[in-house]
Amino acid sequence: MVVLSELLSEGSSSSSSTSGYSPSTHGHSSLTDAYRYDVFLSFRGLDTRHSFTNHLHKALIDADINTFLDDEEEIETGEDLKPELESAIKASRASIIVLSKNYASSTWCLDELVLILEQRITSNHIVIPIFYQVEPTHVRKQQSSFGDAMAKHKQTMEEETIEYKRSRWAQKIVQWNKALIEVSNLKGKDVNGRLETKFIEEIVKDIHRRLHVPLRIAQPLLIGMEYHIHFVTSWLKDGSSHTADILTTLGMGGIGKTSLAKHVYGLYSHEFHISSFIEDITRKCDGKFNGLLDLQEQLCNDISKTSSIRFHDVATYTTKIENALARKRVFLVLDDITTLDQLDALLGSKGFHPGSKIIITTRNRWLTESCALFKTNNKPKHERHLLLGLDEIQSLQLLSFHAFMCNYPKEGYEQVSYKLVKYCQGNSLALVVLGKSLYNRDVAYWEGFMEGLDKETSSNINNVLRMSFDSLPSNNDKELFKHIACFFVGIDRDVSETILKACNIITRSGITNLIERYLLSIGSNNELKMHQLVQEMGRFEVHQESIDKPWKRSRIWCHKESFRVLKQKKGKRNVLGLSLDMRMLEKENNTQQLEKRQKLDGTLGDFDQLPALERLIVRNCIGLVETSLTKGAWDLILGNLKSSLCFMNLEYSAQRQYILNNMRFFESAIMLFPYHGKLIPDGPRYQGQKEMSWFRAFSQRNPGIIGSTRVGKGESSRSYPSL
Repeated sequence: MVVLSELLSEGSSSSSSTSGYSPSTHGHSSLTDAYRYDVFLSFRGLDTRHSFTNHLHKALIDADINTFLDDEEEIETGEDLKPELESAIKASRASIIVLSKNYASSTWCLDELVLILEQRITSNHIVIPIFYQVEPTHVRKQQSSFGDAMAKHKQTMEEETIEYKRSRWAQKIVQWNKALIEVSNLKGKDVNGRLETKFIEEIVKDIHRRLHVPLRIAQPLLIGMEYHIHFVTSWLKDGSSHTADILTTLGMGGIGKTSLAKHVYGLYSHEFHISSFIEDITRKCDGKFNGLLDLQEQLCNDISKTSSIRFHDVATYTTKIENALARKRVFLVLDDITTLDQLDALLGSKGFHPGSKIIITTRNRWLTESCALFKTNNKPKHERHLLLGLDEIQSLQLLSFHAFMCNYPKEGYEQVSYKLVKYCQGNSLALVVLGKSLYNRDVAYWEGFMEGLDKETSSNINNVLRMSFDSLPSNNDKELFKHIACFFVGIDRDVSETILKACNIITRSGITNLIERYLLSIGSNNELKMHQLVQEMGRFEVHQESIDKPWKRSRIWCHKESFRVLKQKKGKRNVLGLSLDMRMLEKENNTQQLEKRQKLDGTLGDFDQLPALERLIVRNCIGLVETSLTKGAWDLILGNLKSSLCFMNLEYSAQRQYILNNMRFFESAIMLFPYHGKLIPDGPRYQGQKEMSWFRAFSQRNPGIIGSTRVGKGESSRSYPSL
């Protein structure tokens, strides 16, 4: 937020301010020092302030585009354009003009338009007109509401009795007429008949491309990576417009492959017609039945503007991707590829448009040249780039930055810092985690930490991560970390917090503590994110509770083990959480006969064997419904699980109405149901969603059941996560 006094102090022609006025701005420091803003929004508040313009403004600031929006409601007095608005236009690199029904009725809007078009001529100011529920011809010829508005202005001029004011009105009307004709002849964007969310996404991408605004994705701290940045940049800008090039970036986990790719992508993606960054591919493919299809859909949406129809076949998506990649010059990053299936599905075998650049990050040196693309006669140019660990000086700088917020160790910490640097062997992730874990600690604590590392026998990087885990301030935070590592990576933060709070886990301070130690981060879509090595460490901690007997562990996330545990009649008193996705079992066993061979009989419902169970995560269980979960089986489950928490995706359940009718057995529960691929809770925000009436009817009958906390008798506490 920039207050008016700050704006006026940087070049306004007036020293006075308007009471209550504060222009809203947010975003990165502009690349060009002469400009304060990237974008000025010109709009008629009466028409779009609380709808389209508000959504557009939010999308721009979320994309890190420095945007000026006049927060003050328009109360026009017939005076000239406010000096602060004039100053903001001149301090912006571009303007988006939302031409709506009543735009021309505002003299301030028309004055803004005149000045914006003047800036276009004198200062290379970029102008993007948006025709919002109006026809361009009506603007050009001043018909319909635009004709009415101009006629009213002429009437005002004719009624003016003071000669110099009348002359001023006449001059302005001429300028306004000329400006409306000029803006209507520019290449604008017509929102009519378009889905506004998609339309706004296109505008944001267009601004990124035309202003060369670096994406937020490009901001990781890259100490000691100068050589690698220079290498990849040189490869990217080598001027090879007649071929398509692939660069495979190699290195061990935690060495900085993804951070390097993000940095370069953010710097140069705007120079290509189309760009896409597909992150964390392996984990997304391994953790979900349709993981590869979801990634293909994401890539298609990024590189193709054709129909957004969702397909259910990898080969169909691959063909669509191949066609899109052949049409335009693209910059594509595929992060963490581990299998040929992933590479073939995301690149195909037909080749790319000349000048395209593809970066692949992987730990497998030979993977890229083994894919289908290299078995054709039209092989792309391919280079490999190996990331080794940081040297001692770079490692010390990275550790010091996170531990001391400076480039060198504090006095008295030099010796132990050098020991830790040597131990980490140049691994960036280990150094960052160590630095964050040891921040603001005394030397004795550092030395004790080092002694603990020396006693560990597993790999150095895992030892560092586990010591960071051990340094968490409370048992609550450790349990929260294990919950997230086992079940909630990639899940919306609000949904995760709602579920975990109902299990008596303190999430607000806990998530902050995990983020501060680099054990957790929040993605751009509000999802919980963990580095793969960090998640593996968390699951390893749970696995060590009982190496050979999964039913003795606190959490079971492996679908095959979950299936076995639910089938067995052995004691399962330690199980707090369990996840089961029957389609993942089919995928892992490569057969559709799994559920027919291993019938889920009534023993699955014997949850008396799981007295400690706090969460049951059931997803995509077609077979669960089709084979055994008849009404009788559900009676058994609902009766025996009555004090536990459920997080169930019943997308494929034919019994969901029956389940809801019998949820009275539960003392507490959270039930989330999908609607067009998204989990949607009931609540006032969702009134009007189709196929949700049965959910509302249930929640109205049982107001204390659906919520984020355990609810006692006579109480009603409902909280709905934001999805």
